[in-house]
Amino acid sequence: MKLFDRKKYILLGLVIILLILGFALMAGPESVDSEFNAALFNFRRITLAPILILAAYGSMIFLIFKRK
Repeated sequence: MKLFDRKKYILLGLVIILLILGFALMAGPESVDSEFNAALFNFRRITLAPILILAAYGSMIFLIFKRK
């Protein structure tokens, strides 16, 4: 008995790549005590990356529970 077919494994791989991309977009320079870094609050880190991560997790759950 096969758990997933080939198409579903490929889609899960793409979702994992999307998840890694979201976490990579969230990374960046940090703010230290001696100097404030305003790039900490830009659109990419505050809005875009969490949306990609949540979309990836939602897609992964959907793909796992989807029937053939």
